[in-house]
Amino acid sequence: MKKIAARDYGYTELTTGIVHIGLGAFHRAHQALYTHEAIAATGEFHWGICAASINSNPPLVQELQAQDNAYTVTEMNPDGSRTVKFATALVRSLAAKDDRRPLLDIMSAETTRIVSLTITEKGYCLNPATGELMVDNALIAHDLENTRNPKTALGLIVAALGKRKAKGMLPFTVLSCDNVPDNGKRARAAVIQMAEAMDPELAAWIREEVAFPCTMVDRIVPAMTEESFADVQSYLGVEDKGAIVTEAYRQWVIEDHFTMGRPEWDKVDGAMFVSDVQPYEEMKLRMLNGSHSILAYLGYLAGYETIDACMQDEQFVKVTRHYMNHEAAVTLEMPEPTDFASYAEKLIERFTNPGLKHRTWQIAMDGSQKVPQRWLNAARTLLAEEKAFAAIALGIGGWMHYVSGTDEQGNAIDVRDPMAEQLKAVAIEHQGKPAQLVRAFLALNAVFDQSLAANERFVEAVTHAYNTIREQGAKQAVALLAETI
Repeated sequence: MKKIAARDYGYTELTTGIVHIGLGAFHRAHQALYTHEAIAATGEFHWGICAASINSNPPLVQELQAQDNAYTVTEMNPDGSRTVKFATALVRSLAAKDDRRPLLDIMSAETTRIVSLTITEKGYCLNPATGELMVDNALIAHDLENTRNPKTALGLIVAALGKRKAKGMLPFTVLSCDNVPDNGKRARAAVIQMAEAMDPELAAWIREEVAFPCTMVDRIVPAMTEESFADVQSYLGVEDKGAIVTEAYRQWVIEDHFTMGRPEWDKVDGAMFVSDVQPYEEMKLRMLNGSHSILAYLGYLAGYETIDACMQDEQFVKVTRHYMNHEAAVTLEMPEPTDFASYAEKLIERFTNPGLKHRTWQIAMDGSQKVPQRWLNAARTLLAEEKAFAAIALGIGGWMHYVSGTDEQGNAIDVRDPMAEQLKAVAIEHQGKPAQLVRAFLALNAVFDQSLAANERFVEAVTHAYNTIREQGAKQAVALLAETI
């Protein structure tokens, strides 16, 4: 079958203005597509993207290169219809796992104005509890000794900025697009701490000269499966190994602070530049991501493979809607006018979309780093105001069962988490002793604020939720909560 190729679609030659680290599905469905459409709207062809995979995905890079780095984005609508878009913003794709030097050269080029990131929270190598750079991390330790061929995104950024400083060039903007709170501030803290360990003078220059705008990104992008690739091929009549299937909805809120300019992304529907991203970020983290995690852990344990399957269960829908309106929205402060109830219903519609097939297992990954930002800030507010937080407690209980590594049928769970071994060890040590197990999990400083671990009301609620799942199963635990709200 014929492969898709950019030259067949009137491909326009671009020049690289953006280097992106983290060549995954989300970047291609979100930032790269926004950039493609912004270039089409403005004719500013110097904003092409060089996207690099520094840890994995060499086959994807090869497939993209065979297609002139072009690919399709299929947007699935809730009514079952679809819109297919052709994306050509990628000028170049690189597999830089073994040799970072070609990537470093492009980052150091004067034409590179922005270096953007989707490296997940663990890619910033910051201790979740202290915010300090984890200098004992093997990759960080390598980079401190091998500054010319660093392995981490942080090492690459520091090395490239060092080259630019030495040549008297302006620094590029570091644009985090990861789904974490204060992503620009985290990127700044990690890069500056890395630079301090390498060259304090360079660190001072970065602190004064480099922009690290915060962003809020929102688009559900499931991992591609053999079935989704086959569906795209059947629909298009051509083979596209770089295909993405996503939802039609998207949002991108960006702090407008760039050292060398930026594309006019706000010419595209769904993107906006603001002075403060944080309110939008908190609403999305607590209402969308918090709901997603509740559905992921409880849904997986209940036997639901995908989010839309969870949403066919009326009890799951009821608990999700209750969580958003009564445990998340009530803890938020947003600019007026913000209609939380309408936002919640839009999320319900998005989660119900039958075309996405977003796996609960995929959303459940890296929970030790997601739980604090999605649930715990809201829990602290609700505790202080003496309000109920039963859905959050049930979500935490579900997370504890999930990361223990065995489902309700006794099957092993493939837990993907930077703390997976430690979490499993806690579960094994306290097996058969639920109260002790819950307290041991809550004692993990990297996940839980110890003020919460010491709050008996919080401990009691989580222990009750954990025991309900243990004794009744996740599906029945959700149904029991739905009866009381």
